[in-house]
Amino acid sequence: MPPDLPEKAETDPQAPVRPRREFIRNAALFTGTVALLGGGLEALTRRPGAAAEAAPGEPLAQARRPLGPYDTSEAVTPYAQATTYNNFYEFGTGKDDPARLAGSLKPRPWTVLIDGEVKKPVRVDIDTLQSWFPLEDRIYRMRCVEGWSMVMPWLGFPLAALLRRIEPNSKAKYVQFTALHDPKQFPGQRGNVLDWPYVEGLRLDEALHPLTFMAVGLQGRVLPGQNGAPLRLVVPWKYGFKSIKSVVRITLTQKQPRTTWALAAPDEYGFYANVNPAVPHPRWSQATERRIGELRRRPTLPFNGYAEQVAHLYKGMDLRRFF
Repeated sequence: MPPDLPEKAETDPQAPVRPRREFIRNAALFTGTVALLGGGLEALTRRPGAAAEAAPGEPLAQARRPLGPYDTSEAVTPYAQATTYNNFYEFGTGKDDPARLAGSLKPRPWTVLIDGEVKKPVRVDIDTLQSWFPLEDRIYRMRCVEGWSMVMPWLGFPLAALLRRIEPNSKAKYVQFTALHDPKQFPGQRGNVLDWPYVEGLRLDEALHPLTFMAVGLQGRVLPGQNGAPLRLVVPWKYGFKSIKSVVRITLTQKQPRTTWALAAPDEYGFYANVNPAVPHPRWSQATERRIGELRRRPTLPFNGYAEQVAHLYKGMDLRRFF
């Protein structure tokens, strides 16, 4: 079973965070079996980024919170907990390893290669990449496969905007993401706990969904190393291990990517990894979850509460088989 969360998770409550309207582009340093109809999404709240300099974790100007699928009335997980209770095996397998060791990660300079079945392959600097899009606030629930959850305010841009820019060709069916492989920066990669580099993937229609997000900030601050600086994927209806951190390559492919956890334990971690309370992990139930900051467990929501928006993507699929 996954380890129990510490009782210190009961900390002082924090008022809902109101992420910023303007974000840095040039920083100095730097994770059913139900049948529901897919629903329409409200218009995106878009705000242009502004150039500035800041260090990881430095507070930034605030803005009003977004609405609809990009917001939640649930209390935001306090920043101190969101940045000290993490799974990031590149730093180590302990929950406190990422925060303790993240100083070894150097998020500048950083480039991202976008290639494969696209019309416009490109290798782009992270600051240039951020400048291509108006940055948006998104407050999403995050559900770990281990049975705990958080509510995270991200800042970034829709993955669909990037894919439209580089123009997938007719052969593109999947999107593969690759994280940085550098044992000097990631001490956890000096061991063989996983087959490095970390690789994840989405079906193209999942990648193009309006909820799928590339984050560069957290809770109105520059994205910390332990949370996946400088660029991470966020897919809120899937278990957290799908939301790959510290991305250096995005590749459009014809075939389904061979993803890290699906290779490491195919009977436990499937390619789709949709949050599904009706499909248990082989070693624990997924019917309930422990929200960081709460003492009691709560029921797990199908698709992590985003069924209205995404269930139609899996119409007709056996979600016990395609878990």
